[in-house]
Amino acid sequence: MGDAMKVEVQDIEKLIEMDGYLKPFEREIRRRHGVLKDWIAKIDQCEGGLEEFSQGYKYYGLHFQPDNSVIAREWAPGARDVYLTGDFNNWQWESHPYKKLPFGKWELHLPANQDGSAPIKHLSEIKVIIRNQHGQLLDRLSPWAKYVVQPPKSANQGVNYKQYVWQPPEGERYKRQHSRPARPKSLRIYECHVGIASQEPRVGSYDEFADRIVPRIKRQGYNCIQVMAIMEHAYYASFGYQVTSFFAASSRFGNPEQLKRMIDVAHAQGLYVLLDVVHSHASKNVQDGLNQFDGTNSCFFHDGARGEHSLWDSRLFNYTEHEVLRFLLSNLRWWHDEYNFDGYRFDGVTSMLYHSRGIGEGFSGDYNEYFGLNVDTDALNYLGLANYMLHKLDPEVITIAEDVSGMPTLCRPVSEGGIGFDYRLGMAIPDKWIELLKEQTDDQWDIGNIVHTLTNRRWMENTVAYAESHDQALVGDKTIAFWLMDKEMYTHMSTVSDSSIIIDRGLALHKMIRLITHALGGEAYLNFMGNEFGHPEWLDFPRVGNNDSYHYARRQWNLVDDDLLKYKYLNEFDRAMNELEERFGWLHSGPAYVSWKHQSDKTIHFERAGLVFVFNFHPTQSFSDYRVGTNWAGTYQAVLSSDDPLFGGHNRIDMNCKHQSDPWGHAGRSNFIQVYTPCRTAVVYARISE
Repeated sequence: MGDAMKVEVQDIEKLIEMDGYLKPFEREIRRRHGVLKDWIAKIDQCEGGLEEFSQGYKYYGLHFQPDNSVIAREWAPGARDVYLTGDFNNWQWESHPYKKLPFGKWELHLPANQDGSAPIKHLSEIKVIIRNQHGQLLDRLSPWAKYVVQPPKSANQGVNYKQYVWQPPEGERYKRQHSRPARPKSLRIYECHVGIASQEPRVGSYDEFADRIVPRIKRQGYNCIQVMAIMEHAYYASFGYQVTSFFAASSRFGNPEQLKRMIDVAHAQGLYVLLDVVHSHASKNVQDGLNQFDGTNSCFFHDGARGEHSLWDSRLFNYTEHEVLRFLLSNLRWWHDEYNFDGYRFDGVTSMLYHSRGIGEGFSGDYNEYFGLNVDTDALNYLGLANYMLHKLDPEVITIAEDVSGMPTLCRPVSEGGIGFDYRLGMAIPDKWIELLKEQTDDQWDIGNIVHTLTNRRWMENTVAYAESHDQALVGDKTIAFWLMDKEMYTHMSTVSDSSIIIDRGLALHKMIRLITHALGGEAYLNFMGNEFGHPEWLDFPRVGNNDSYHYARRQWNLVDDDLLKYKYLNEFDRAMNELEERFGWLHSGPAYVSWKHQSDKTIHFERAGLVFVFNFHPTQSFSDYRVGTNWAGTYQAVLSSDDPLFGGHNRIDMNCKHQSDPWGHAGRSNFIQVYTPCRTAVVYARISE
């Protein structure tokens, strides 16, 4: 990166031009941006620039030298002494002390053995020993550990993770065979979890995911996978959100080389691979994690109340600390450079900006909240710094913010005074669908409110739309399919069983909800693994409360693979929907124009990417010769119908029928076509001639 990492800040007038409501807060935007520039200047002056600063993993941790000697370094500012112990010294805790360096750094040199071999071997077990200021000796895992493993229950060695040196012989290291695919113009994301991808009631593996699941994702028409729970987490049921070892790939699923292969296989299939990264907080776990690493309550975190997240029972990073920034930025570089991840979804962005100061939950939309004292500007500065570094390092990288606040400028480039994310999650959309399914029958749905929810996003700040994610699948909630069909899914999903009004309604609305979210809700689309075919029931990881059962911590692929079950209909519609988007590219074509939203008819019409979308949510009423406005004159033909028998529909749409536009106009559009729109059906029309 070198000189390219120097900040070149343009004027923020572009931001204000896009949103005039930002004008009163111009001074605060400039001030925040000035803090970011100051940090980068400080890093340039003290560390030789972000290029070197963001590769802390090459300095800290364990490093084998060309002569087979080993250098170990740690940052433990609160420690009185630091030692390294393990198999290599028969677990003598104090026999190998580190030398204290300035700024809380510690260093240890281990010479090669007399025979020239390394003093520490591949898969040797090691621990860092900290003597705190009270003289107590504490055993810790290195924050820079690359491979940590929980002992099997049969070993009777407790539950604490063990750090093993990962330094495999050259012949055992995975070599990349495929280049990264081009960055997708339209991002269609498959959110997934390696451990629950197994059909059997057990933890799945990286190899199984590469060989069995990646081909499924490719066939469904997705071009990106967002992988959860890769950063090591001692508590499996945390879904990966209570990270304990930030540089270690979860050993539950395999070893680091197997993860590298999984990503390479995904790249071979043309899939971008995003990592779910958790830098908003860290596990409180002391024995397995970062908490109290140096024997104090601070180190990587704020001390006192500001360092505690009461709702998540976790620790909050001190983003003003030089070495904490090095640790977190290096963590992003590590997953990109070592494993070849193509980008990140940043978890808990809203919480970073709001909960860090204990100010409660949520933003009301008042701009004073976004640019006032209730925002943690230290966390905001870190996010800007992270995005700036990542996009300078790799212009093709993708970053997504898990943000429900709607903070302005979050998804605008740092060069404009923004925070630099490429996308934010449209988290209000799944909440709206669950609210409707939970509290109302579909004849009560407010059509205008649905359209508002799907289109209510910031101009020129990209949104990832989704009808449901892993959050809705967790125990205590229900997926859309289960809200719609519930216990009927156990008895009436067979293609040879008696017909069921509940199943018929459920299939129809499941398809409509997903299509209108896909086409109207954003500039990217996300689906959680299994929801594309209406996976029944919920997710529940093995824990004490369910007798450590894996029954609900898996995906029942047999349901969609069985030709006698109706899950195949939803799966085929999902694939057809993605394929149509690939053909016309509505996600990257600009926002849709909604010309029609009729409450009593329950109909919605909009145009996007040269297509005309017609939705009829009415439970019983179909309409003949229904006028649909369009600005493009010509002849139209249906290219996708949710009522197609291939998708479990009733075949009420003639896919060969041609619709000639009328120039008299309708609904504020210069032309209209007349169509048959059956109840609970969505149809997409394309212009086949002018």
